[in-house]
Amino acid sequence: MKLFRRWKTRLLIFFAVVGPGFITANVDNDAGGIWTYSAAGAQFGHLLLWTMVPITVALIVVQEIAARMGAVTGKGLSDLIREEFGLRITFFMMLGILVVNFGNVVTEFAGIASSLELFGLSRYVTVPICAVVVWLIVVKGQYKSVEKVFLAASFFYFTYIVAGFLAKPAWLDAMLGTVKPPTPAAFHYTPYLYMVIGLVGTTIAPWMQFYLQASIVEKGVTKRQYRASRLDVIAGCIFTDIVAWFIIVACAATLYAHGHRDIRDAADAAQALRPLAGDYAYILFAMGLFNASLFAASILPLSTAYTVCEGLGFESGVDKKFGEAPVFYWLYTILIVAGAGVILMPDLPLVKISILSQVVNGIVLPFVLIFMLLLVNKKELMGEFVVSRTYNVVAWTTTVVMIGLTVAWFWTLRASL
Repeated sequence: MKLFRRWKTRLLIFFAVVGPGFITANVDNDAGGIWTYSAAGAQFGHLLLWTMVPITVALIVVQEIAARMGAVTGKGLSDLIREEFGLRITFFMMLGILVVNFGNVVTEFAGIASSLELFGLSRYVTVPICAVVVWLIVVKGQYKSVEKVFLAASFFYFTYIVAGFLAKPAWLDAMLGTVKPPTPAAFHYTPYLYMVIGLVGTTIAPWMQFYLQASIVEKGVTKRQYRASRLDVIAGCIFTDIVAWFIIVACAATLYAHGHRDIRDAADAAQALRPLAGDYAYILFAMGLFNASLFAASILPLSTAYTVCEGLGFESGVDKKFGEAPVFYWLYTILIVAGAGVILMPDLPLVKISILSQVVNGIVLPFVLIFMLLLVNKKELMGEFVVSRTYNVVAWTTTVVMIGLTVAWFWTLRASL
């Protein structure tokens, strides 16, 4: 009986704190992520599946560090950077995050346009409507109601797992590709390196750490609920990368196997699935793209507004009214309007812009990780919650590897010119 009560208490605590970790991880599979995973499967088949294992481990560690700092300090990441490293460094970091995240916001509206065009709907109608919906969800909602909407959207990603099964992949080859890294020669190939950086950038995006820590703080998670919050983070990271794995496998089984190596966007991937894997796979892929894009079009501007306002000392939070946090809400509004506006411009190479934004995420990631690691290892800040040696090894290794991959990509790019 005591054991039952103990588990009941633990489950209640878990469901009380669930949300930030699961939501943040799943926004990873946004339009930019779907484009990147689709392109990885279409261009290289199973040759990039091995990256999902180390990326998942790194994602869990990095997200757990962000959640840990939020629960222990009660402050957002940009807030801590400003307090510990000064306003000048924070200002330039916020400026960089603003530029990088705007590229990601544009990508989300590109996903909305592409997915609904599959059903014959014009982007000149759908994009403005969805921009208004996204704005209303956050500006007119309270944190708890907004979180429920985002959690419901997270579970819609099961459509990609179903689409993966409908694509009838070569399961044994896919499993082998997941555990077998490529030969060293692959890393001398510029497009391969570019895609590896893009996969890391779209899965462990810099904005995620700022958003997760801010949402942990706004939800009111403290040291007491920290362990339950870890489960939220770990469950979200594992689920999101399983979805990513299935997207790569689905596109490898259909597009790569039938010679469709060059896709302009994820909508092309959905169209190509129709004759190869059937109408249901096509519909599920298209609906999943729309859900992911609308979901992320809400989160990414929100993350940016949180990050910039915290870093520069302005009031922020969806539980505050417009008049209480005007800079926060105006920045959120401007990002949505500008992001949607760019997509209404004709003849933009949407897929190139989208994948490039994920590669930029990967290039910028080490800068964010360095600040996080310096903060989480401060005894006077974290007390007994400083991270373990294992966490340090994984996080610092991720930082060094991403710097190395970036240097190698620039080197191969220079050599090919």
